Amino acid sequence: MSKIVAVTACPTGIAHTHMAAEALQETAVLMGHQIRVERQSAQGVEGRLEPEEIADADVALIAADIHVDPARFAGKPVFETSTSRAVRDTEAVIEAAVAAIGAANIAKETPPVTKPVPTPAAAAAPAAAQGLKVVAITSCPTGIAHTFMAADALKKAAKARGFEIAVETQGSVGSQTALTEEEVAAADLVVIAADTHVDDSRFVGKKIYKTSVGAAVKGAAKVLDEAIADGEVMGGGAAAGGESYVDAVKQAKAARKSKQSGPYQHLLTGVSYMLPLVVAGGLLIALSFVFGIEAFKQEGTFPAALMSIGGGAAFALMVPVLAGYIAYSIADRPGLTPGLVGGMLAVNLNAGFLGGILAGFLAGYVARWLRDTIKLPRNLEGLKPVLILPLLSTLVTGLVMVYVVGTPVAAIMTAMTNFLQGLGTTNAVMLGLLLGGMMAVDMGGPINKAAYTFAVGLLTSQTYAPMAAVMAAGMTPPLGLALATMIAKNRFTEEERDAGKAAAVLGLSFITEGAIPFAAKDPARVIPSIIVGSAVTGALSMMLGCQLVAPHGGIFVLAIPHAVTNLAAYAATIVIGTLITTAMLIVLKKPVVEDHLIASV
Repeated sequence: MSKIVAVTACPTGIAHTHMAAEALQETAVLMGHQIRVERQSAQGVEGRLEPEEIADADVALIAADIHVDPARFAGKPVFETSTSRAVRDTEAVIEAAVAAIGAANIAKETPPVTKPVPTPAAAAAPAAAQGLKVVAITSCPTGIAHTFMAADALKKAAKARGFEIAVETQGSVGSQTALTEEEVAAADLVVIAADTHVDDSRFVGKKIYKTSVGAAVKGAAKVLDEAIADGEVMGGGAAAGGESYVDAVKQAKAARKSKQSGPYQHLLTGVSYMLPLVVAGGLLIALSFVFGIEAFKQEGTFPAALMSIGGGAAFALMVPVLAGYIAYSIADRPGLTPGLVGGMLAVNLNAGFLGGILAGFLAGYVARWLRDTIKLPRNLEGLKPVLILPLLSTLVTGLVMVYVVGTPVAAIMTAMTNFLQGLGTTNAVMLGLLLGGMMAVDMGGPINKAAYTFAVGLLTSQTYAPMAAVMAAGMTPPLGLALATMIAKNRFTEEERDAGKAAAVLGLSFITEGAIPFAAKDPARVIPSIIVGSAVTGALSMMLGCQLVAPHGGIFVLAIPHAVTNLAAYAATIVIGTLITTAMLIVLKKPVVEDHLIASV
């Protein structure tokens, strides 16, 4: 029996914080361990751990999707994971935390061994399969869906091959289960499965392989095989030849330059930083409508203040942040300044989010070219990041935006807005079908985010119908699954029926990722069901002329007066889409036989 202290935390503390806490509490007791769980959320701390409890514990377990300071657990083995894994795979999480106790004891008893720096040949041909040590990073724009699916898939594939693996997940809330220096130093192979920019400078001298999160989710075993066969030593093993670490880093950067990540990855990086601004700004705008659809026009009033914060500040920053972090993904820090300025110019020139995307790519590639081309004496090198690069890259980006890009893109945005606002019924239905289906294909992944970003971008041009279709279609997958677990209980395991309760809450909150555990377990039946339900929902929303001014919030936005037009019809589309999803699940899924029933026969 081990004594465990745990902390659970998610950004809101509404769903995953408490779900993870309850799962850890119940499972640990069933496994014969003692546990105390502290819950951290936006409302504060519940069940705070006392210093005496921490001192008496054998291990600390942190299940969090936001940063939790581990300093107070100094001297204790600490195991970190995400709240979603703590909910989905609770027993394995607790076993891993308990295993950390033994690992810590072994580390204390074993004298330190200096590990020789690997040569290129050694790095290129690490230990034959068995015992291979792998570190990995997974990252998608939000870090909610594909980030964790890819991490779980890599862990399962590695375990099946007898590899040791540690995975760091990165998303919009930052890094979780961060790789330690010791894990990186001991690694034979590095796998980066990411659709956003990932800093790989800490892997100098290591064999590294890069792919997408989608590839890791669909075929983690194949990814590991390709990594072993095709991975390349970062920096060419310069450090092993007696050269300085600085030289090794320079060679690593040169190697990276030849295999920069693709444009779509850069776009998704920008989107991941933009989304929090969109959500905050949109909900504040919606709240201003509580006092009347035009109440914000009266200066000095509270509605005017809400509109100023949401529309005048948060929405005004949306396009610059999108452009800035697209450029950052391409050129690292030198791209941020010209990207932000280019994005602001896109706003001022009425080029909208299309102009912001172009500004981001322009700024990023210009900044990267200048960074790699300009050579200065060593004593003047410090001028590049603070003077030369910001000045020249911003000047070039700004002039191109003003004299070349701004006017034609603004005309395109105006034409697209007029087209969307004047859509006939047939075209509106087709657009709704497409956007709705995209919301369910990967449940929070890149395709889902492409549809969501398209709808969000149109909010700045007062085009609100696609946003309504997208949010309704994003709610029905978890809602349909939750209803199916209640109606057709014989088609779901007890664990899935329990997960259905959480899926209902997530669906009502417009968190499509609530469908992921079901889709991961039975993709052939679940994914077609939720795509059809979401596509019909999107089409109905567009056909009935529903409009939504808030980019997030789920069912809770419906309570805000004037946030949704044609409210009754909009609610009906969500109900209809949910029922269609549920009906398809009942038809496609077969009755399951619980393990305990088999044992009793």
